[in-house]
Amino acid sequence: MRFDLRHLRAFCALSEELHFNRAAERLHIAQPALSRTIQALEESVGVVLLKRSTRSVELTAAGRAFLVQCRLGLGHLEHAVTVARRTADGETGELRIAYMDFAINGRVPELLRAFRETHPGIRLNLSFLATSHQKVALMEHKIDLGFLIGTLDNPRICNYPFDQEGYVALLPATHRLANVKDLRLADLAKEPFVLGNGENWSAYRDRLFVLCHQAGFFPEIVQEASSSEGIFGLVAAGTGVTVYASCARNIQRRGLVIRPLEDVRETIPVFAAWNATEASPGLVRFTEFLKQSSIGLSTPG
Repeated sequence: MRFDLRHLRAFCALSEELHFNRAAERLHIAQPALSRTIQALEESVGVVLLKRSTRSVELTAAGRAFLVQCRLGLGHLEHAVTVARRTADGETGELRIAYMDFAINGRVPELLRAFRETHPGIRLNLSFLATSHQKVALMEHKIDLGFLIGTLDNPRICNYPFDQEGYVALLPATHRLANVKDLRLADLAKEPFVLGNGENWSAYRDRLFVLCHQAGFFPEIVQEASSSEGIFGLVAAGTGVTVYASCARNIQRRGLVIRPLEDVRETIPVFAAWNATEASPGLVRFTEFLKQSSIGLSTPG
């Protein structure tokens, strides 16, 4: 078939006007040119689309069926143009965003909710990835942006400080230290620990082990879990204690007590990281919103 949008638009105009002169005027072309265009279209389609007489123009049954599909096709093409332009302007599209436990239990949901309200045309595809896996995914272009612990040191990557979490102790409600107000990290030295496993929690474990070493001990790990829910459940069940980010206060869990660590002043930095050299218009919109948002860097507690 050898016809293009010019042929289809001419056919639609003539089908609506049912008059060659009026259709030609509407299309801003000469009447003979319109006649040749319609004839070429019919030859390409291989059927008669219009009945012509000296007084009238009428659609054939094939012409009426063809008109329905032409309108649908032109409508889809016009929509495609609109979508392309909105995507280029950053008004629509899809962003692949990864998060780790502290981010999704902290301030990230508030940011995402606010962004969705102001940019409804951009779909956010969210997925959990540990910090170490996010770094690989960013370099392999499998995600557009990640919320991770610390930074990804690479000249192509932009690291933006989004949040910072303090350290808190999580204890079973019946634990002997559950009511101690001025709890110190060293007070947990002889306690059995529950921690996230090495695969998903390596970035956090490295920081925690440094703090424990400074406090004069290395935690005795009796149980590991892959997720925050697993950690909370094991602690609530009396398996052991743990040290977690202060965002634990945002999560309600029966049988669990949260206590600040009075001697720990260090924080857990949560960064947003993305490839600044290959940012799509939608990603530019998101990162600009991130930087301008009032949901910026918080004070640990």
